[in-house]
Amino acid sequence: MNNILIAGASGYVGGRLLKCLLDRDLHLRCLARRTEGLQARFGDQVELIQGNLMEPESLAPALVGMDSAVYLVHSMGSPGDFEERERICAQNFAKAAQEAGLKRIVYLGGLCDERVPLSPHMNSRMETGRILRESGIPVLELRASIVLGAGSLSFEMIRALVQRLPVMITPKWVHVKAQPIFIDDLLSCLEESLFVPLSSSQVVEVGGKDVTSYLGIMKAYAQERGLHRIYLPVPFLSPTLSSLWLGLVTPLFARVGRHLIESVTHPSIINNPDSMDMFSVQPRGVQEAVRDALAEEEKGLAETRWSDSLTSGQTHKTWAGVRFGTRLFDVRMREADCSPEEVFQTFMRIGGKQGWFFANWLWQIRGIMDELIGGVGMRRGRKDPERVQPGDVVDCWRVSTVEEGRRLRLRAEMKLPGRAWLEFEVTPLEHGRSQLRQTAVFDPLGLMGLLYWYSIFPLHEVIFRGMIAQIVRAAEEGKASAETPF
Repeated sequence: MNNILIAGASGYVGGRLLKCLLDRDLHLRCLARRTEGLQARFGDQVELIQGNLMEPESLAPALVGMDSAVYLVHSMGSPGDFEERERICAQNFAKAAQEAGLKRIVYLGGLCDERVPLSPHMNSRMETGRILRESGIPVLELRASIVLGAGSLSFEMIRALVQRLPVMITPKWVHVKAQPIFIDDLLSCLEESLFVPLSSSQVVEVGGKDVTSYLGIMKAYAQERGLHRIYLPVPFLSPTLSSLWLGLVTPLFARVGRHLIESVTHPSIINNPDSMDMFSVQPRGVQEAVRDALAEEEKGLAETRWSDSLTSGQTHKTWAGVRFGTRLFDVRMREADCSPEEVFQTFMRIGGKQGWFFANWLWQIRGIMDELIGGVGMRRGRKDPERVQPGDVVDCWRVSTVEEGRRLRLRAEMKLPGRAWLEFEVTPLEHGRSQLRQTAVFDPLGLMGLLYWYSIFPLHEVIFRGMIAQIVRAAEEGKASAETPF
């Protein structure tokens, strides 16, 4: 079965699973409402079909010729009645899959005990699995607990709470037992699910090595970040009240927070200890999962984020940039009247003797300040004035990612109350033109981190605006001169 459709490839799990499957000899097709992001990431490596599960007529072209499908669609972040929406989506997909003669469906649901009353979100997850099985197609349903990984909804919510609140009230639901699974372990299970023998529908519970709770994950995160937090248990604060409080502390989660909290009011642990025997993966524990998630972020931004499937209007904008969870973004875009390759070659020369394209004297002052507090400063330069590769030093930064002809990502190594990255990405436009996107990201560590970002943002406004303008100008002029007056 080499023809595989992924429904929901633009989401957090789907985008990562798609990348895992690229190494196999498969014909991969993606069904998504918006294909632009997938096109930018994967290009011609996958076939893209634009469609909507609420529009049955758009599904037949996506399923024709496919052997199996991975169903990763959910509507928890959508406005309106998400339960009815998920029901209709599942019914439309099941009917279209049956008509197309699909041989297998892999579905990712939620881990819970069906014998107790469930939240609307978990009920919907269970109902979706049932609808898919009623199609008569063999369905392998994986039921997972909390998913931990850089960019996942649960991980971002935990980060937001632990980093912002030195003292946290912990209502009853925070102590409910769960069996979190690391995203890479879940992906391994999903990938193997496409190829294990399957003659009839089967439900498999998947989870990590440890049984813990949201409180346990919070403590693991605090330990990895070196944060000292006080947890005050309280017998009140219902899921509804908790979601309102969560919305005040972390506005991005206001819409999905209540559904997420409601879904963890009952234990989500594996009942069958032999459930994962069909898979070769040896799942990680919570502390290792948190550590690995943070390690991924040290290389740069998370590969995919749970909010990738949300509209841009659902990010939280502030006067000092765009906020995603606790992280703060300064994003600037500018068109260039030259090819993407010329823009790429220009920003690849940044740093060292050639400087930072704009206000080099301010960069030098920042380096001196860093040295005074024991940092690396700007004195390290770079070993090659034209090219860099992952691991190379560029002044007070280290190269974390290079995608030839497209992207350069740097990770700050100066002394900061948090973590910082600087990324340049170029995409082609019509008529030989291109667009440069420059992104500065700061992940503040506690209150000092927030004070640092907001205090220097006016300076960033000047430097980052001037830097992207000068990079584009240098690319258009065919040179990378960094000696530009302030």
